[in-house]
Amino acid sequence: MVIKMTQSQYIEEAEKALLHTYNRYQVVLDKGEGVYLYDIDGKKYLDFCAGIAVFALGYHNKRYDDALKAQIDKVIHTSNYYYNVPAIEAAKKLKAVSGMDRVFFTNSGAEAVEGAIKAARKYAYLKDGKTDHEIIAMEHSFHGRTMGALSVTGNPKYREAFEPMIGNIRFAKMNDFDSVLANVTDRTCAVILETVQGEGGIFPAKESFLKNIKALCEEKDILLILDEIQCGMGRTGEMFAWQRHGVKPDIMTTAKALGCGVPVGAFLMTEKVGTASLTSGDHGTTYGGNPLAAAAINIVLDLFEENHIIDNVKETGAYLAMRLDELAARYDCISERRGLGLMQGLVFKNPVGPVITRALEKGLILINAGADIIRFVPPLVITKEHVDEMTGILEECIGGQEP
Repeated sequence: MVIKMTQSQYIEEAEKALLHTYNRYQVVLDKGEGVYLYDIDGKKYLDFCAGIAVFALGYHNKRYDDALKAQIDKVIHTSNYYYNVPAIEAAKKLKAVSGMDRVFFTNSGAEAVEGAIKAARKYAYLKDGKTDHEIIAMEHSFHGRTMGALSVTGNPKYREAFEPMIGNIRFAKMNDFDSVLANVTDRTCAVILETVQGEGGIFPAKESFLKNIKALCEEKDILLILDEIQCGMGRTGEMFAWQRHGVKPDIMTTAKALGCGVPVGAFLMTEKVGTASLTSGDHGTTYGGNPLAAAAINIVLDLFEENHIIDNVKETGAYLAMRLDELAARYDCISERRGLGLMQGLVFKNPVGPVITRALEKGLILINAGADIIRFVPPLVITKEHVDEMTGILEECIGGQEP
């Protein structure tokens, strides 16, 4: 018999058993429905976090649930020694929406970045046989917690305890092409950046910046790697944020909303890179692209098209930006709003932790992006009514008690 405990008891048990790598909010979540989550006491929360930009379709979507249940009833895992139909279909669909040519399925965004780095270095190695190639990454970027992804993450506080990193990484300033040029050498094999920086503060790459880097890469046969793990899958109003600017990468990473809750990621590349980089034995994963994960990708991409998710992001994202601009104009504690689509940030003049905590108490889930920025990455199925509900609660948390 299962004995139900209180939230405080569950939290106490968690603190005894789990490694202390997260500062969790004092809530035990139990279930979801639409764009709302519920804790084990039945309290309802409007979710403007979406599992950190993961649950694009909202919670308990019947078509999604049924597709996964059907695949579970067939087979969950077979390994990559064999083909499976869901993975073949998922790769075909992902190629169609991205315009890329080759796909490697991973289990997470960090793993996708690891694969992208390996592909870039192998591409360069096959050209000249050397192993001293360099990668240019951006300051304030975030690409993941594994050693390779951490090595190109442009925040020293994440890296310093784990030095030495993989080496031969240079850091340039986001949206400063001269800074990129200053870091280019004859050993540069790739430039990696988030098309919209997420953890670093919701900074979109400027079109001119992307186009200048693309031209540089084409001139010198350097590979452009765009990290679309958080900003991709429709979040900015295009399926992938780079499509807004027409700057196609040589390698692209994706994850988060790709599986809408099932852990899955991918790195994709052009045919040029695919035929001159990783080959048999160079890279692998036990779980990547297994039938269950691939079934999730398939139904997610089907529902994106059928439910016109991108159109909703464009319309509701514009409305969210307008409402956040109104808040920024109304309160002196807010310095600016920035972002694209349903990936927005409000920049405060002081730490936002107290505001986020008050919002949670009032039934609104928000997250930060740095100490002074509230990040808004809700499910992509939200409506204007949900935006109004969110801004009403947020204004209660700001008004009269500015952080």
